[in-house]
Amino acid sequence: MDKCKVIAVTNQKGGVGKTTTAVNLGVGLAQQGKKVLLVDADPQGSLTVSLGVKNPDELETTISDLMQIVVDNSILSPQDRGILKNIEGVDLVPSNIGLSSFEVSLVNTMSREFVLRSYLGTVKRDYDYVLIDCMPSLGMLTINALTAADSVIIPVQAQYLPAKGLEQLLRTISRVKRQLNPKLEVDGIVLTMVDSRTTLAREINALVRKTYGGHVFASEIPRSIKAAEISVENKSIYDHDRSGKAALAYENLTREVLSLGKQIKRHRTDPVR
Repeated sequence: MDKCKVIAVTNQKGGVGKTTTAVNLGVGLAQQGKKVLLVDADPQGSLTVSLGVKNPDELETTISDLMQIVVDNSILSPQDRGILKNIEGVDLVPSNIGLSSFEVSLVNTMSREFVLRSYLGTVKRDYDYVLIDCMPSLGMLTINALTAADSVIIPVQAQYLPAKGLEQLLRTISRVKRQLNPKLEVDGIVLTMVDSRTTLAREINALVRKTYGGHVFASEIPRSIKAAEISVENKSIYDHDRSGKAALAYENLTREVLSLGKQIKRHRTDPVR
């Protein structure tokens, strides 16, 4: 397996299409022949449910159990890996509400920012891509994800307040890059739930692209009833509405993400300092 790329899909604001983006980008990469591991790093377990796990709280092994093994300096056996297979070709490290209490316990843990990186170091050799679905906050779990990641993808709803919150997130990414993970880069900002019929959405779109330049993916995810339905259907947009506009948008985003791995240098203005 070639070098694995670890991507944190993050935004401290909820409801911006973060989990939807993680699922559909992950499945999109798998459909392009890539081996993909999705990691649910959110105690709400939205990614886990979206991939068909009906009762996350009944799972024997979740990401919190795996990270606890790392904290305890125990050795991860193959039986401990806790990785679930999904029929759409991706693997999943699931999560549930137990991750909330684990995050609290991390406060008193040595090298607490590096626990997730240590776990991923034991499994990522089997994958081309690892996508981490972060919780909607800038707490210790998100810091763990940013410390473990090679890069970040930021879904942003094309509205005023979500776009305004970008600055705080980029400052956090910059701090992690300086203090914990010098290799961390921003792959791009993904505009989600775009309704090009409204003047406000067009203005926010233009503002984000003007402010962040080449850091914004060309692909935009349109507002779509079909896309909203997939979390209930427990399947990706490709399985739910293959020919729809949201599926096409995620296919385009997948191609953009794949192209990043083929470029030696991407010409863009870097907002992360």
